[in-house]
Amino acid sequence: MLTTSCLPHSRLRSSSFISFFSKTPSTFLHHTHSHGFSSSSSSSSSSSSSFKTLSMHKTKTLHLSSTVPSPPITKKPNLSKSEKRKRRERPENQLRHKLDICSKHGNLEEALRLYDEALSTGIPLSQHHYNVLLYLCSSSSSSDLGLKRGFEIFRQMGVDQIPPNEATFTSMARLAAAMDDPDMAFDLVKKMLNYSIPPRLRSYGPALFGFCEKGEVEKAYEVDAHMATSGVVAEEPELAALLRASANSARGDKVYRLLHRLRATVRRVSEPTAEIVEGWFGSEAAAEVGEVRWDVERVKEGVVEGGGGWHGQGWLGKGKWRVVRAHMDESGVCSSCGEKLVCIDIDPLETENFASSLSSLACQKELNADFTKFQEWLVHHGPFEAVIDGANMGLYNQQHFNFFQLNSVVKGIQQMSPSKKLPLIVLHTRRVRGGPAENPKNKKLLEYWQRSGVLYTTPTGSNDDWYWLYAAVSCKCLLVTNDEMRDHLFELLGTSFFPRWKEKHQVRVTFSKQVPLIFHMPPPYSIVIQESEAGSWHVPIVSGDDIETNRQWICATRAPITAYAQSQPHIEQTEMHCASN
Repeated sequence: MLTTSCLPHSRLRSSSFISFFSKTPSTFLHHTHSHGFSSSSSSSSSSSSSFKTLSMHKTKTLHLSSTVPSPPITKKPNLSKSEKRKRRERPENQLRHKLDICSKHGNLEEALRLYDEALSTGIPLSQHHYNVLLYLCSSSSSSDLGLKRGFEIFRQMGVDQIPPNEATFTSMARLAAAMDDPDMAFDLVKKMLNYSIPPRLRSYGPALFGFCEKGEVEKAYEVDAHMATSGVVAEEPELAALLRASANSARGDKVYRLLHRLRATVRRVSEPTAEIVEGWFGSEAAAEVGEVRWDVERVKEGVVEGGGGWHGQGWLGKGKWRVVRAHMDESGVCSSCGEKLVCIDIDPLETENFASSLSSLACQKELNADFTKFQEWLVHHGPFEAVIDGANMGLYNQQHFNFFQLNSVVKGIQQMSPSKKLPLIVLHTRRVRGGPAENPKNKKLLEYWQRSGVLYTTPTGSNDDWYWLYAAVSCKCLLVTNDEMRDHLFELLGTSFFPRWKEKHQVRVTFSKQVPLIFHMPPPYSIVIQESEAGSWHVPIVSGDDIETNRQWICATRAPITAYAQSQPHIEQTEMHCASN
């Protein structure tokens, strides 16, 4: 529960509290409340055991009770239209609507006016009201006003005995960061766990970015470790911030690990991250790190254990790096150093497990009977060598569904197939009934696909994405679609396997009036950060349309040196030549 000792005692209510801006810890008398708030005796010893004190500034302390109230579970009543209208017209619901509009438009001034008006007129405020206000205060461009009123509103939230949630703590952490106090921001995140509130990635951002910007790398690493303990996975912005801070601090060991974390989670980097990577390889610190002697066999074993494309044995070689932007040819040979990138294998068991997970998730989101029917149909008619996302191909760059364009793709894929077998075409039922589907030529085409056993029509109310994706994964075949598969449906998959699978199986198509269809097949090498056995690095940079033709890579290689490797301590040293630039 939240409150403050800075307001008159007449405004305080019995509960556990968070107290801001008090020079000395406050002791409050309170008893067990009907809302489930924690209780303690009035003695100072008992009070000290009920509160945990965190440093904010030299003269400020923060108190949090070790428990959080559990909100009562209430069943929504069935209301008539008139009752619903009356509920909407209640002052607190009108206020909620107006604050939501302020949030949408980022209007802090109007939100504060509504808040002040609500306090003066006695309109009760809920957790949602307070969270919207705190969000606006923490994200406003008017930082001084947001800071001043944000902590004031937070104190009032405690007075009103409104329990905090993750959004509350995250907004307060952002306010703390705006005060240039990442320590307070981190303390708030730590206390979330005491309240049984799991932190999210956004909860850690204020502390992590704050420490990185101030160059306090050890504290930044502590935040990173706390994230890992909480099961929160850092994404590119967080890893890039840690990478920059580590590079600026000449922490070569940390830079090495972070590059591998980027490889494992992000795979290809954005332009801002690429500039950080280039800055590191061009630094004096980067030239100094590395081993001149290394165990060749252990490096090779590391490559095999990791599945290819990296070894994880640390920096190899010594001396300045040659850092350039390069391109890969069709076979994956670097235009700068001539090194050939590898294709990293996918474990067949991973594919099977992913197909099972996809099936379970699809059955939850779709009518179970509909998707089970499709799986049975697929067993009977499959396997296929390719699956076509019919809606995507028929509508791509078109105002209306174009069967001619879709059929061009079908024919093109069939011609490339070694067996000349037709691919599976997945279409929603609305695409095969009415509209362009009634055209005699299109109707005849649909009938041909149906007779050939290569057309599956997904039922009304279904999402055909589940169907074509499952078919491609279960058949271990190519998937023809220009869909980047980045929306909410694909986020539900929640696995690092999916981008690896997509890279190896997705075929994209370029349509043009001047030239025939161009099929962009999966490349014969993996588009992921790669570390060679000789110690060089290749880092792919995200391209706009994600078609590989003009993708840039960072190529980082050492100047040619002779390195000595020792496979066993008692064996004579053998010479190994690093790859030439």
